[in-house]
Amino acid sequence: MKERRRLPKYVSEFEDRHGKWRVRYRRAGQQDYYFKATPYTPEFNAEYQACLNGERAPSIVVGKDRAKPGTFSALIAAYYASPEFTGLKPLTRSTYRGILERFRNVHGDKRVATIERKHIKAIIGGMAATPSAANHLLDRIKALMGFALDIGLRLDDPTIRLRGFRNTGDGYHTWTDEELAIFEARHPIGTKARLAYALMLCTGQRRSDAVTMGWQHVADNKVAVRQQKTSARLKIRVHRDLQPVLDAAPRDNLTFLVTEYGKPFTAAGFGGWFRDRCDEAGLPQCSAHGLRKAAARRLAEAGCTNQQIKAITGHKTDREVARYTAAADQERLADQAMDAIEGPYSERELSNRKDRLANSSAKALKTKEH
Repeated sequence: MKERRRLPKYVSEFEDRHGKWRVRYRRAGQQDYYFKATPYTPEFNAEYQACLNGERAPSIVVGKDRAKPGTFSALIAAYYASPEFTGLKPLTRSTYRGILERFRNVHGDKRVATIERKHIKAIIGGMAATPSAANHLLDRIKALMGFALDIGLRLDDPTIRLRGFRNTGDGYHTWTDEELAIFEARHPIGTKARLAYALMLCTGQRRSDAVTMGWQHVADNKVAVRQQKTSARLKIRVHRDLQPVLDAAPRDNLTFLVTEYGKPFTAAGFGGWFRDRCDEAGLPQCSAHGLRKAAARRLAEAGCTNQQIKAITGHKTDREVARYTAAADQERLADQAMDAIEGPYSERELSNRKDRLANSSAKALKTKEH
C-alpha cells in the first residue's frame, strides 16, 4: 500500500477505481477540486491557495435552484454567474459574497421589482452603528440594481445618487514607532510573531500576500511578490531589519508562516492569529493591516515620493497612497519642507542679508535713526 503523505487542511489523497492516486480538495460549502500538480511544489501551493480563495473550488450556492424567480435570492444567484462577478479577483469575490449573503439571509425573499428608494435608505440607515459596513452594502446593492436593469428585472435604478454615511474615520489604526518597539520587545527575533510582523512591515504587503511568502520567493537579496488582490508583480529588496529575522526562520516549510499544525495560513485565519499576538503585546488597537499602513507612513516620513511608495506597496493611484500615508509624522515632514525651502537662508542674521545686498545691484535698505 502506498504510504500516505501529510497534506494540507481539506486535502486528501486516494486511489481511484482505475488504480490511479489522486489528490483532492474537499471542504464543506465548496465544490471539490482535483489537483494537477504534485503536492508541495510551487504549482501545487498556487492551486491550494486558489482553492482557499474560492477560485478553483467555488462556493456552493445553497438554495440556488429553489429561489423564486424575481426575488433578491434569485438575482444574487444569477449575479454570481455573471461576468461582472466572475471577472473579479478571488479575494474581492469572497468579500462581496460575504456581504451579499448576509443581505440575502434577511431580504432574499423580497421581490426586486417592488423595492423602492425609501426601502433601501431604511436598510442602510438602520446600520448607523456600522457606517463602513453600511456603505459597503450600499455599493453591492447598487451593483445588483445595475445587473437587474441589464437582465430586465428593473426598468429603473432606485439607487441613483443615493449616498451612504460620510466616512470620518481613518480605517485601520496605523502603528506608531512606539507601538512597533513594544511589539518587538514582546516578540523577539526567532518567534513566529516577529517573523510575521517583519514580513509585513518591511515589505509593506497585505496579510493575504504575507501568508504566501516563502524561501522560493527570495533571490538576489530581494523578495518577489505577486499580490493576491491585484495580481501586481513586485520585487522588493530585503530590508536590513528583515534579514536577521529571516536568518532565524526555519526552512522546512513551503511558506514562511504556518499554523500550529504545520499548514499554510489562510488570510482570515492569519488575521485572527496575529490579532492574538497584538493582544499579548498589550496593543489591542493594532492589527496586521495597520502594519501595511505603518510601512507606508515610514516611507512618506523618509521623504519617498508617491511613485516610490507605490513601487513597494503596489498601490495604483496617488489617492490610495494618500489614505495610507495620512498618519505620516506632520512635525517631521514640516521640518523637511522648511529645510527644503530654507537651504541657502539657514542663517538669518541681518549681516548675511546685508552681505547679499552688497554683492548685488540693489540699493541698501534705509534704517531709521533713533
